[in-house]
Amino acid sequence: MTWTAPEITRADGPLAELTGDERTLADAWLDLHRQTLLWKCGGLTAEQLKLRAIERSDLSLLGLVRHMAEVERDWFRTRFAGAQVGYLYCTVDNMQAEFDVADADAESDLAVYAREVEAVRQTTQERSLDDTFVDPNRKTEMSLRFVYSVMIQEYARHNGHADLLRESVDGQTGH
Repeated sequence: MTWTAPEITRADGPLAELTGDERTLADAWLDLHRQTLLWKCGGLTAEQLKLRAIERSDLSLLGLVRHMAEVERDWFRTRFAGAQVGYLYCTVDNMQAEFDVADADAESDLAVYAREVEAVRQTTQERSLDDTFVDPNRKTEMSLRFVYSVMIQEYARHNGHADLLRESVDGQTGH
């Protein structure tokens, strides 16, 4: 039997929270973007998820899922929380390894992504958007609010890529 990425139903996200406070809206927008990426993968086989479906691009839907797992881990757990959790896919010699999907296990990688998102939720659950940290890369103080902004724009950009990839793989469109 061929494995396929699970179909998901996206929640209304921020559309249901039009008058929510800043944290409620930030969490809702981030979750909507997380769900959108998985929604774009739903129903595809592992091989379809690995397809580099746009000429001259190394991007694939699976590569985007792996990349976003790395980015979630890096910004929330490593930078913000100061955890020494290391990379999921990248190495010092190959900081783009998450996009190397030829030998990747799609089912396992989607599970890794889900675990990483849950770990991030646990990390930020009781924290204020005003909480700050010194970014180890830039050596400057940043807030959790800034991290949410970075992540929302990162997902928005890559979900645009996912739209094009999904349409190229099987013609499915949507927002």
